[in-house]
Amino acid sequence: MSIFSIGLSGLSAAQTALSTTSNNLSNVYTEGYNRQLPILGESYSNGSTGTGVSVDEVQRQFNSYITEQYNDANSQTSALESYQSQVSQIDNLLADSDAGLAPLMQDFFSSLDDLSGAASDPAAREGVLGTASSMAAQFRSFDSYLGDMRSSLNGQLEGTVTDINNTATQIASLNDQITQARAKSGEEPNTLLDKRDKLVSDLNELVGADLNVQDGDTYNINLENGQPLVSGTRSYDLEAVSSSEDPSRTVIGYRDAAGNVNQIDDSAFENGELGGLLSFRSETLDSVQNQLGRMTAVLGSEFNAVHEQGVDLNGEDGEAFFNVGSPRVMSNSENDGNGEITAEYGDVNKLTSSDYRITATEDDGVYEYERLSDGKTGTLPDPDTGEMTVDGVALNVTGTPEEGDTFMLQPTRTAAQDFEVAISEGSEIAASSSGDGDDSNGEVGSGNNENALALLDLQSEKIVGGTSSVSDAYASLVNDVGNTTNITQVNLDAQSGLTEQLREYQQSESGVNLDEEYANLVRYQQYYQANARVIDVGSQVLDSVLQLR
Repeated sequence: MSIFSIGLSGLSAAQTALSTTSNNLSNVYTEGYNRQLPILGESYSNGSTGTGVSVDEVQRQFNSYITEQYNDANSQTSALESYQSQVSQIDNLLADSDAGLAPLMQDFFSSLDDLSGAASDPAAREGVLGTASSMAAQFRSFDSYLGDMRSSLNGQLEGTVTDINNTATQIASLNDQITQARAKSGEEPNTLLDKRDKLVSDLNELVGADLNVQDGDTYNINLENGQPLVSGTRSYDLEAVSSSEDPSRTVIGYRDAAGNVNQIDDSAFENGELGGLLSFRSETLDSVQNQLGRMTAVLGSEFNAVHEQGVDLNGEDGEAFFNVGSPRVMSNSENDGNGEITAEYGDVNKLTSSDYRITATEDDGVYEYERLSDGKTGTLPDPDTGEMTVDGVALNVTGTPEEGDTFMLQPTRTAAQDFEVAISEGSEIAASSSGDGDDSNGEVGSGNNENALALLDLQSEKIVGGTSSVSDAYASLVNDVGNTTNITQVNLDAQSGLTEQLREYQQSESGVNLDEEYANLVRYQQYYQANARVIDVGSQVLDSVLQLR
Protein backbone atom coordinates (compact mmCIF):
# COMPACT_ATOMS: atom_id res chain seq x y z
CA MET A 1 0.00 0.00 0.00
CA SER A 2 1.50 3.34 -1.04
CA ILE A 3 1.94 6.32 1.22
CA PHE A 4 -0.62 8.10 -0.95
CA SER A 5 -3.32 5.53 -0.20
CA ILE A 6 -2.58 5.67 3.49
CA GLY A 7 -2.74 9.46 3.45
CA LEU A 8 -5.96 9.44 1.46
CA SER A 9 -7.58 7.04 3.92
CA GLY A 10 -6.60 9.46 6.69
CA LEU A 11 -8.03 12.41 4.78
CA SER A 12 -11.30 10.52 4.24
CA ALA A 13 -11.51 9.59 7.92
CA ALA A 14 -10.73 13.16 8.92
CA GLN A 15 -13.45 14.47 6.61
CA THR A 16 -15.97 12.05 8.13
CA ALA A 17 -14.90 13.08 11.64
CA LEU A 18 -15.16 16.78 10.76
CA SER A 19 -18.58 16.26 9.15
CA THR A 20 -19.81 14.33 12.19
CA THR A 21 -18.56 17.01 14.57
CA SER A 22 -20.09 19.76 12.43
CA ASN A 23 -23.39 17.89 12.45
CA ASN A 24 -23.23 17.64 16.24
CA LEU A 25 -22.63 21.37 16.54
CA SER A 26 -25.43 22.17 14.09
CA ASN A 27 -27.90 20.08 16.11
CA VAL A 28 -26.90 21.23 19.58
CA TYR A 29 -30.39 22.64 20.11
CA THR A 30 -32.30 19.99 18.16
CA GLU A 31 -34.65 18.22 20.55
CA GLY A 32 -34.22 14.47 20.46
CA TYR A 33 -30.83 14.58 18.72
CA ASN A 34 -28.23 12.15 20.01
CA ARG A 35 -24.54 13.03 19.69
CA GLN A 36 -22.66 11.00 17.07
CA LEU A 37 -19.10 9.74 17.32
CA PRO A 38 -16.90 8.47 14.45
CA ILE A 39 -15.38 5.07 15.28
CA LEU A 40 -12.06 4.61 13.46
CA GLY A 41 -10.28 1.31 12.84
CA GLU A 42 -6.95 0.31 11.31
CA SER A 43 -6.99 -1.02 7.76
CA TYR A 44 -4.64 -3.82 6.93
CA SER A 45 -3.96 -6.37 4.21
CA ASN A 46 -2.66 -9.91 4.50
CA GLY A 47 0.65 -8.61 5.73
CA SER A 48 1.43 -7.21 9.12
CA THR A 49 1.81 -3.63 7.92
CA GLY A 50 -1.21 -1.36 8.24
CA THR A 51 -2.73 0.07 5.11
CA GLY A 52 -4.31 3.16 6.64
CA VAL A 53 -7.48 3.92 8.56
CA SER A 54 -11.15 3.14 8.02
CA VAL A 55 -14.35 4.56 9.47
CA ASP A 56 -16.01 1.49 11.00
CA GLU A 57 -19.22 3.38 11.87
CA VAL A 58 -20.63 6.68 12.98
CA GLN A 59 -21.92 5.64 16.39
CA ARG A 60 -24.96 7.21 17.98
CA GLN A 61 -24.41 7.91 21.68
CA PHE A 62 -27.64 6.45 22.97
CA ASN A 63 -28.27 4.72 26.31
CA SER A 64 -31.53 2.77 26.01
CA TYR A 65 -31.68 1.97 29.73
CA ILE A 66 -31.42 5.59 30.87
CA THR A 67 -33.78 6.72 28.11
CA GLU A 68 -36.39 4.20 29.21
CA GLN A 69 -36.12 5.41 32.80
CA TYR A 70 -36.43 9.01 31.65
CA ASN A 71 -39.48 8.26 29.48
CA ASP A 72 -41.21 6.48 32.37
CA ALA A 73 -40.50 9.37 34.74
CA ASN A 74 -41.60 11.92 32.16
CA SER A 75 -44.82 10.00 31.60
CA GLN A 76 -45.61 10.20 35.32
CA THR A 77 -44.73 13.90 35.36
CA SER A 78 -47.06 14.54 32.43
CA ALA A 79 -49.90 12.77 34.26
CA LEU A 80 -49.38 14.88 37.38
CA GLU A 81 -49.17 18.09 35.34
CA SER A 82 -52.49 17.44 33.58
CA TYR A 83 -54.10 16.43 36.90
CA GLN A 84 -52.76 19.52 38.68
CA SER A 85 -53.86 21.93 35.96
CA GLN A 86 -57.42 20.61 36.31
CA VAL A 87 -57.77 20.22 40.07
CA SER A 88 -56.34 23.68 40.73
CA GLN A 89 -59.27 25.18 38.81
CA ILE A 90 -61.76 23.51 41.14
CA ASP A 91 -59.71 24.49 44.16
CA ASN A 92 -59.74 28.14 43.07
CA LEU A 93 -63.49 27.96 42.46
CA LEU A 94 -64.43 26.44 45.83
CA ALA A 95 -61.95 28.32 47.97
CA ASP A 96 -62.87 31.80 46.69
CA SER A 97 -63.97 33.60 49.84
CA ASP A 98 -65.99 36.10 47.84
CA ALA A 99 -67.60 33.91 45.19
CA GLY A 100 -67.84 30.72 47.24
CA LEU A 101 -70.99 29.11 48.57
CA ALA A 102 -70.16 29.53 52.25
CA PRO A 103 -70.97 33.27 52.51
CA LEU A 104 -74.17 32.85 50.49
CA MET A 105 -75.40 30.02 52.72
CA GLN A 106 -74.55 32.16 55.74
CA ASP A 107 -76.50 35.08 54.24
CA PHE A 108 -79.48 32.80 53.62
CA PHE A 109 -79.65 31.54 57.19
CA SER A 110 -79.01 35.05 58.51
CA SER A 111 -82.06 36.24 56.60
CA LEU A 112 -84.07 33.40 58.20
CA ASP A 113 -82.85 34.62 61.57
CA ASP A 114 -84.16 38.07 60.69
CA LEU A 115 -87.46 36.53 59.62
CA SER A 116 -87.80 34.60 62.88
CA GLY A 117 -87.65 37.94 64.69
CA ALA A 118 -90.30 39.55 62.49
CA ALA A 119 -92.35 36.80 60.86
CA SER A 120 -94.92 39.17 59.38
CA ASP A 121 -92.46 41.74 58.06
CA PRO A 122 -92.67 41.86 54.22
CA ALA A 123 -89.11 43.18 53.99
CA ALA A 124 -87.80 40.23 56.01
CA ARG A 125 -89.70 37.82 53.80
CA GLU A 126 -88.36 39.42 50.62
CA GLY A 127 -84.89 39.22 52.17
CA VAL A 128 -85.26 35.46 52.55
CA LEU A 129 -86.38 35.10 48.93
CA GLY A 130 -83.48 37.22 47.73
CA THR A 131 -80.77 35.36 49.64
CA ALA A 132 -82.33 31.99 48.77
CA SER A 133 -82.31 32.89 45.07
CA SER A 134 -78.68 34.04 45.26
CA MET A 135 -77.63 30.86 47.03
CA ALA A 136 -79.51 28.62 44.58
CA ALA A 137 -78.04 30.52 41.63
CA GLN A 138 -74.53 29.91 42.99
CA PHE A 139 -75.23 26.20 43.38
CA ARG A 140 -76.33 26.14 39.74
CA SER A 141 -73.34 28.23 38.70
CA PHE A 142 -70.89 25.86 40.39
CA ASP A 143 -72.61 22.87 38.80
CA SER A 144 -72.50 24.58 35.40
CA TYR A 145 -68.80 25.31 35.82
CA LEU A 146 -68.11 21.66 36.66
CA GLY A 147 -70.25 20.60 33.71
CA ASP A 148 -68.23 22.87 31.42
CA MET A 149 -65.03 21.31 32.79
CA ARG A 150 -66.45 17.90 31.99
CA SER A 151 -67.24 18.93 28.41
CA SER A 152 -63.81 20.51 28.02
CA LEU A 153 -62.18 17.37 29.37
CA ASN A 154 -64.07 15.30 26.80
CA GLY A 155 -62.58 17.52 24.10
CA GLN A 156 -59.09 17.20 25.58
CA LEU A 157 -59.43 13.42 25.60
CA GLU A 158 -60.38 13.46 21.92
CA GLY A 159 -57.38 15.65 21.07
CA THR A 160 -55.00 13.50 23.11
CA VAL A 161 -56.24 10.31 21.45
CA THR A 162 -55.68 11.88 18.02
CA ASP A 163 -52.10 12.78 19.00
CA ILE A 164 -51.50 9.26 20.32
CA ASN A 165 -52.72 7.68 17.09
CA ASN A 166 -50.64 10.01 14.92
CA THR A 167 -47.52 9.32 16.98
CA ALA A 168 -48.06 5.55 16.93
CA THR A 169 -48.57 5.64 13.15
CA GLN A 170 -45.29 7.53 12.67
CA ILE A 171 -43.39 5.07 14.87
CA ALA A 172 -44.74 2.13 12.87
CA SER A 173 -43.73 3.88 9.64
CA LEU A 174 -40.22 4.54 10.98
CA ASN A 175 -39.90 0.88 11.93
CA ASP A 176 -40.33 0.08 8.25
CA GLN A 177 -38.02 2.87 7.03
CA ILE A 178 -35.25 1.90 9.44
CA THR A 179 -35.39 -1.77 8.40
CA GLN A 180 -35.18 -0.83 4.73
CA ALA A 181 -32.35 1.67 5.30
CA ARG A 182 -30.28 -0.91 7.16
CA ALA A 183 -30.85 -3.46 4.41
CA LYS A 184 -29.80 -1.05 1.67
CA SER A 185 -26.70 0.54 3.21
CA GLY A 186 -25.69 -1.86 5.97
CA GLU A 187 -25.22 1.19 8.18
CA GLU A 188 -27.19 2.59 11.09
CA PRO A 189 -29.68 5.28 9.94
CA ASN A 190 -28.96 7.53 12.90
CA THR A 191 -31.31 10.32 11.85
CA LEU A 192 -34.25 7.92 11.57
CA LEU A 193 -33.33 6.30 14.89
CA ASP A 194 -33.31 9.71 16.58
CA LYS A 195 -36.72 10.53 15.13
CA ARG A 196 -38.17 7.24 16.33
CA ASP A 197 -36.79 7.60 19.86
CA LYS A 198 -38.07 11.18 20.01
CA LEU A 199 -41.54 9.95 19.02
CA VAL A 200 -41.41 7.27 21.71
CA SER A 201 -40.62 9.99 24.24
CA ASP A 202 -43.50 12.11 22.90
CA LEU A 203 -45.82 9.11 23.13
CA ASN A 204 -44.94 8.57 26.79
CA GLU A 205 -45.92 12.15 27.53
CA LEU A 206 -49.34 11.36 26.08
CA VAL A 207 -49.95 7.88 27.49
CA GLY A 208 -48.11 5.31 29.57
CA ALA A 209 -46.46 2.89 27.14
CA ASP A 210 -44.19 -0.15 27.43
CA LEU A 211 -41.44 -0.48 24.84
CA ASN A 212 -40.13 -3.84 23.63
CA VAL A 213 -37.33 -4.06 21.06
CA GLN A 214 -37.67 -7.03 18.73
CA ASP A 215 -34.43 -8.53 17.41
CA GLY A 216 -32.55 -5.36 18.42
CA ASP A 217 -34.31 -3.56 15.60
CA THR A 218 -38.09 -3.10 15.56
CA TYR A 219 -39.96 -1.20 18.28
CA ASN A 220 -43.13 -2.82 19.62
CA ILE A 221 -45.17 -0.68 22.02
CA ASN A 222 -47.96 -1.81 24.34
CA LEU A 223 -50.39 0.16 26.46
CA GLU A 224 -50.21 -0.21 30.23
CA ASN A 225 -52.88 -2.92 30.10
CA GLY A 226 -50.80 -4.95 27.63
CA GLN A 227 -52.76 -4.20 24.46
CA PRO A 228 -50.48 -3.49 21.47
CA LEU A 229 -50.29 0.05 20.17
CA VAL A 230 -47.43 -0.50 17.71
CA SER A 231 -46.47 -3.94 16.42
CA GLY A 232 -43.77 -3.83 13.78
CA THR A 233 -45.02 -1.77 10.87
CA ARG A 234 -48.62 -1.76 12.09
CA SER A 235 -50.26 0.59 14.56
CA TYR A 236 -53.57 0.16 16.38
CA ASP A 237 -55.87 3.11 16.94
CA LEU A 238 -57.48 4.31 20.12
CA GLU A 239 -60.82 6.05 19.82
CA ALA A 240 -62.59 8.59 22.00
CA VAL A 241 -66.15 7.26 22.20
CA SER A 242 -69.26 7.90 24.27
CA SER A 243 -69.55 5.55 27.21
CA SER A 244 -72.21 2.87 26.80
CA GLU A 245 -73.14 3.50 30.45
CA ASP A 246 -73.20 7.30 30.30
CA PRO A 247 -73.39 8.95 26.85
CA SER A 248 -72.21 12.30 28.30
CA ARG A 249 -68.92 10.70 29.29
CA THR A 250 -66.11 10.25 26.76
CA VAL A 251 -64.11 7.07 27.30
CA ILE A 252 -61.27 5.39 25.45
CA GLY A 253 -61.98 2.62 22.99
CA TYR A 254 -59.46 0.25 21.41
CA ARG A 255 -59.83 -0.88 17.82
CA ASP A 256 -58.51 -4.41 17.56
CA ALA A 257 -57.21 -6.30 14.53
CA ALA A 258 -60.76 -7.31 13.60
CA GLY A 259 -61.89 -3.68 13.55
CA ASN A 260 -64.00 -3.93 16.70
CA VAL A 261 -63.95 -1.06 19.20
CA ASN A 262 -63.83 -2.22 22.81
CA GLN A 263 -64.15 0.29 25.65
CA ILE A 264 -61.24 0.36 28.10
CA ASP A 265 -61.80 1.06 31.78
CA ASP A 266 -60.37 4.42 32.88
CA SER A 267 -58.26 2.70 35.55
CA ALA A 268 -56.18 1.04 32.81
CA PHE A 269 -54.51 4.40 32.14
CA GLU A 270 -52.31 5.77 34.90
CA ASN A 271 -49.54 7.75 33.21
CA GLY A 272 -49.17 10.35 30.53
CA GLU A 273 -51.54 13.22 29.83
CA LEU A 274 -54.34 10.75 29.12
CA GLY A 275 -53.91 9.00 32.46
CA GLY A 276 -53.82 12.31 34.33
CA LEU A 277 -57.06 13.53 32.73
CA LEU A 278 -58.91 10.27 33.37
CA SER A 279 -57.65 10.05 36.95
CA PHE A 280 -58.75 13.63 37.63
CA ARG A 281 -62.23 12.93 36.31
CA SER A 282 -62.79 9.73 38.28
CA GLU A 283 -61.07 10.82 41.50
CA THR A 284 -61.97 14.52 41.74
CA LEU A 285 -64.42 15.90 39.18
CA ASP A 286 -67.03 13.17 39.62
CA SER A 287 -66.69 13.29 43.39
CA VAL A 288 -66.92 17.08 43.67
CA GLN A 289 -69.97 17.34 41.42
CA ASN A 290 -71.64 14.47 43.28
CA GLN A 291 -70.90 16.04 46.67
CA LEU A 292 -72.23 19.39 45.48
CA GLY A 293 -75.39 17.65 44.27
CA ARG A 294 -75.67 15.75 47.55
CA MET A 295 -75.60 18.99 49.55
CA THR A 296 -78.19 20.45 47.20
CA ALA A 297 -80.50 17.44 47.48
CA VAL A 298 -80.20 17.28 51.26
CA LEU A 299 -80.61 21.01 51.86
CA GLY A 300 -83.49 21.36 49.41
CA SER A 301 -85.35 18.23 50.53
CA GLU A 302 -84.94 18.83 54.27
CA PHE A 303 -85.86 22.50 53.92
CA ASN A 304 -88.93 21.58 51.89
CA ALA A 305 -89.99 18.97 54.46
CA VAL A 306 -89.92 21.53 57.30
CA HIS A 307 -91.41 24.30 55.17
CA GLU A 308 -94.37 22.10 54.22
CA GLN A 309 -95.17 21.63 57.92
CA GLY A 310 -95.76 25.35 58.37
CA VAL A 311 -98.30 27.95 57.35
CA ASP A 312 -97.70 30.96 55.12
CA LEU A 313 -98.83 34.53 55.70
CA ASN A 314 -102.12 33.80 53.94
CA GLY A 315 -102.94 30.93 56.29
CA GLU A 316 -102.23 28.34 53.60
CA ASP A 317 -100.18 25.21 54.20
CA GLY A 318 -96.58 25.57 53.16
CA GLU A 319 -95.47 24.18 49.79
CA ALA A 320 -92.05 23.11 48.50
CA PHE A 321 -89.68 26.06 48.92
CA PHE A 322 -87.01 24.73 46.53
CA ASN A 323 -87.08 22.81 43.27
CA VAL A 324 -84.49 20.02 43.47
CA GLY A 325 -83.26 17.79 40.67
CA SER A 326 -83.93 14.05 40.68
CA PRO A 327 -81.58 11.08 40.69
CA ARG A 328 -80.48 10.03 37.21
CA VAL A 329 -80.54 6.45 35.95
CA MET A 330 -79.20 5.50 32.50
CA SER A 331 -79.63 2.23 30.67
CA ASN A 332 -76.52 0.77 29.08
CA SER A 333 -76.73 1.17 25.31
CA GLU A 334 -75.60 -2.44 24.94
CA ASN A 335 -78.47 -3.87 27.01
CA ASP A 336 -80.49 -6.65 25.38
CA GLY A 337 -83.74 -6.11 27.25
CA ASN A 338 -86.19 -3.21 27.26
CA GLY A 339 -86.04 -2.54 30.98
CA GLU A 340 -85.93 1.01 32.32
CA ILE A 341 -85.29 2.26 35.85
CA THR A 342 -86.46 5.53 37.32
CA ALA A 343 -85.50 6.91 40.72
CA GLU A 344 -86.58 9.43 43.33
CA TYR A 345 -85.22 10.55 46.66
CA GLY A 346 -86.27 8.73 49.79
CA ASP A 347 -84.35 9.34 53.01
CA VAL A 348 -81.85 11.94 51.82
CA ASN A 349 -79.83 11.55 55.02
CA LYS A 350 -78.66 8.22 53.63
CA LEU A 351 -77.44 9.68 50.33
CA THR A 352 -73.79 9.17 49.43
CA SER A 353 -71.68 10.96 46.84
CA SER A 354 -71.10 7.74 44.89
CA ASP A 355 -72.48 6.39 41.63
CA TYR A 356 -73.91 2.87 41.41
CA ARG A 357 -73.97 0.13 38.80
CA ILE A 358 -77.13 -1.99 38.88
CA THR A 359 -77.12 -5.36 37.11
CA ALA A 360 -80.07 -7.59 36.29
CA THR A 361 -79.53 -11.17 37.50
CA GLU A 362 -80.83 -14.47 36.19
CA ASP A 363 -83.62 -14.29 38.79
CA ASP A 364 -86.56 -12.30 37.47
CA GLY A 365 -86.95 -9.02 39.37
CA VAL A 366 -83.69 -9.43 41.30
CA TYR A 367 -80.78 -7.04 40.83
CA GLU A 368 -77.29 -6.60 42.17
CA TYR A 369 -75.83 -3.18 42.79
CA GLU A 370 -72.25 -2.01 43.24
CA ARG A 371 -71.34 1.25 44.95
CA LEU A 372 -68.51 2.41 42.73
CA SER A 373 -66.76 4.55 45.33
CA ASP A 374 -65.82 1.60 47.52
CA GLY A 375 -66.96 -1.52 45.70
CA LYS A 376 -69.69 -2.37 48.21
CA THR A 377 -72.31 -4.69 46.72
CA GLY A 378 -75.87 -5.61 47.63
CA THR A 379 -79.10 -7.13 46.35
CA LEU A 380 -82.34 -5.47 45.28
CA PRO A 381 -85.04 -5.68 46.46
CA ASP A 382 -83.60 -5.47 49.97
CA PRO A 383 -83.79 -9.00 51.46
CA ASP A 384 -84.94 -7.59 54.81
CA THR A 385 -87.48 -4.96 53.78
CA GLY A 386 -88.37 -6.00 50.23
CA GLU A 387 -87.90 -2.39 49.11
CA MET A 388 -86.13 -1.30 45.92
CA THR A 389 -84.01 1.27 47.74
CA VAL A 390 -80.30 1.88 47.85
CA ASP A 391 -78.68 4.49 50.10
CA GLY A 392 -81.63 6.89 50.21
CA VAL A 393 -82.80 6.38 46.62
CA ALA A 394 -86.03 4.57 45.72
CA LEU A 395 -86.03 2.73 42.38
CA ASN A 396 -88.84 1.70 40.07
CA VAL A 397 -88.34 -0.80 37.23
CA THR A 398 -90.48 -0.92 34.11
CA GLY A 399 -90.14 -3.18 31.10
CA THR A 400 -88.21 -6.45 31.12
CA PRO A 401 -84.44 -6.35 31.57
CA GLU A 402 -82.39 -9.32 30.37
CA GLU A 403 -79.81 -11.05 32.55
CA GLY A 404 -76.60 -9.03 32.51
CA ASP A 405 -78.25 -5.74 31.54
CA THR A 406 -76.73 -2.86 33.50
CA PHE A 407 -77.94 0.55 34.61
CA MET A 408 -75.91 3.49 35.91
CA LEU A 409 -77.45 5.25 38.91
CA GLN A 410 -76.18 8.74 39.68
CA PRO A 411 -78.14 9.86 42.75
CA THR A 412 -76.72 13.36 43.06
CA ARG A 413 -74.80 14.19 39.86
CA THR A 414 -77.52 16.43 38.42
CA ALA A 415 -79.26 17.55 41.63
CA ALA A 416 -77.79 21.07 41.55
CA GLN A 417 -78.41 21.92 37.92
CA ASP A 418 -82.13 22.69 38.46
CA PHE A 419 -81.90 23.95 42.04
CA GLU A 420 -84.00 27.08 42.40
CA VAL A 421 -86.56 28.79 44.61
CA ALA A 422 -90.04 27.37 43.91
CA ILE A 423 -92.14 30.18 45.42
CA SER A 424 -92.38 33.68 44.03
CA GLU A 425 -94.00 35.74 46.80
CA GLY A 426 -92.70 36.51 50.26
CA SER A 427 -96.14 35.86 51.69
CA GLU A 428 -95.78 32.20 50.62
CA ILE A 429 -92.98 31.58 53.10
CA ALA A 430 -94.39 29.24 55.75
CA ALA A 431 -92.75 30.89 58.75
CA SER A 432 -95.54 30.01 61.17
CA SER A 433 -96.51 26.79 62.84
CA SER A 434 -99.81 25.17 61.95
CA GLY A 435 -101.18 25.76 65.44
CA ASP A 436 -103.43 28.70 66.24
CA GLY A 437 -102.11 29.50 69.69
CA ASP A 438 -100.15 32.59 70.66
CA ASP A 439 -96.36 32.35 70.24
CA SER A 440 -93.71 33.93 72.41
CA ASN A 441 -94.00 37.19 70.45
CA GLY A 442 -97.69 37.45 71.02
CA GLU A 443 -98.43 36.79 67.34
CA VAL A 444 -101.16 34.41 66.32
CA GLY A 445 -101.48 31.71 63.64
CA SER A 446 -99.85 32.59 60.35
CA GLY A 447 -97.90 35.40 61.93
CA ASN A 448 -95.92 33.42 64.52
CA ASN A 449 -92.29 32.39 64.00
CA GLU A 450 -92.17 28.77 65.13
CA ASN A 451 -91.61 27.27 61.69
CA ALA A 452 -89.08 29.97 60.83
CA LEU A 453 -87.10 28.87 63.89
CA ALA A 454 -87.38 25.26 62.77
CA LEU A 455 -86.07 26.25 59.34
CA LEU A 456 -83.24 28.18 60.97
CA ASP A 457 -82.29 25.12 63.02
CA LEU A 458 -81.41 23.30 59.79
CA GLN A 459 -78.26 25.43 59.65
CA SER A 460 -76.67 23.43 62.44
CA GLU A 461 -78.48 20.11 62.22
CA LYS A 462 -76.41 17.14 61.02
CA ILE A 463 -78.58 16.36 58.03
CA VAL A 464 -75.81 15.29 55.65
CA GLY A 465 -75.26 11.62 56.30
CA GLY A 466 -76.24 12.15 59.90
CA THR A 467 -72.74 13.46 60.64
CA SER A 468 -72.48 16.97 59.18
CA SER A 469 -74.46 20.11 58.62
CA VAL A 470 -74.62 21.45 55.08
CA SER A 471 -72.08 24.15 55.94
CA ASP A 472 -69.76 21.58 57.48
CA ALA A 473 -70.12 19.35 54.43
CA TYR A 474 -69.18 22.25 52.16
CA ALA A 475 -66.20 23.16 54.34
CA SER A 476 -65.10 19.52 54.23
CA LEU A 477 -65.40 19.51 50.44
CA VAL A 478 -63.28 22.66 50.14
CA ASN A 479 -60.71 21.16 52.50
CA ASP A 480 -60.57 17.85 50.62
CA VAL A 481 -60.05 19.54 47.26
CA GLY A 482 -57.42 21.83 48.77
CA ASN A 483 -55.55 18.87 50.23
CA THR A 484 -55.71 17.02 46.92
CA THR A 485 -54.36 20.08 45.13
CA ASN A 486 -51.51 20.48 47.59
CA ILE A 487 -50.59 16.80 47.57
CA THR A 488 -50.64 16.71 43.77
CA GLN A 489 -48.38 19.77 43.64
CA VAL A 490 -45.92 18.21 46.10
CA ASN A 491 -45.86 14.99 44.09
CA LEU A 492 -45.44 16.96 40.87
CA ASP A 493 -42.50 18.92 42.27
CA ALA A 494 -40.79 15.72 43.42
CA GLN A 495 -41.47 13.88 40.18
CA SER A 496 -40.33 16.86 38.09
CA GLY A 497 -37.06 16.92 40.03
CA LEU A 498 -36.47 13.22 39.36
CA THR A 499 -37.35 13.64 35.70
CA GLU A 500 -34.92 16.53 35.34
CA GLN A 501 -32.14 14.52 36.98
CA LEU A 502 -32.69 11.67 34.56
CA ARG A 503 -32.76 14.09 31.66
CA GLU A 504 -29.43 15.60 32.73
CA TYR A 505 -27.97 12.11 33.07
CA GLN A 506 -29.24 11.21 29.62
CA GLN A 507 -27.88 14.43 28.13
CA SER A 508 -24.47 13.83 29.72
CA GLU A 509 -24.20 10.81 27.44
CA SER A 510 -26.31 11.74 24.45
CA GLY A 511 -26.37 15.52 24.44
CA VAL A 512 -23.99 17.78 22.52
CA ASN A 513 -21.36 19.58 24.60
CA LEU A 514 -20.23 22.71 22.76
CA ASP A 515 -16.79 22.83 24.43
CA GLU A 516 -16.13 19.18 23.70
CA GLU A 517 -17.23 19.44 20.09
CA TYR A 518 -15.17 22.58 19.53
CA ALA A 519 -12.11 20.76 20.86
CA ASN A 520 -12.89 17.85 18.54
CA LEU A 521 -13.22 20.25 15.64
CA VAL A 522 -9.69 21.58 16.27
CA ARG A 523 -8.33 18.06 16.78
CA TYR A 524 -9.85 16.67 13.59
CA GLN A 525 -8.69 19.73 11.69
CA GLN A 526 -5.13 19.00 12.78
CA TYR A 527 -5.71 15.34 11.91
CA TYR A 528 -6.78 16.38 8.42
CA GLN A 529 -3.75 18.67 8.02
CA ALA A 530 -1.41 15.92 9.17
CA ASN A 531 -2.75 13.46 6.60
CA ALA A 532 -2.55 16.12 3.93
CA ARG A 533 1.08 16.50 4.94
CA VAL A 534 1.57 12.75 4.47
CA ILE A 535 0.37 13.06 0.90
CA ASP A 536 2.59 16.09 0.40
CA VAL A 537 5.61 14.14 1.65
CA GLY A 538 4.70 11.24 -0.64
CA SER A 539 4.58 13.66 -3.54
CA GLN A 540 8.02 15.05 -2.64
CA VAL A 541 9.49 11.55 -2.44
CA LEU A 542 8.01 10.67 -5.81
CA ASP A 543 9.43 13.87 -7.33
CA SER A 544 12.88 13.01 -5.95
CA VAL A 545 12.71 9.52 -7.45
CA LEU A 546 11.69 10.89 -10.82
CA GLN A 547 14.57 13.42 -10.75
CA LEU A 548 17.07 10.54 -10.30
CA ARG A 549 16.24 9.41 -13.79
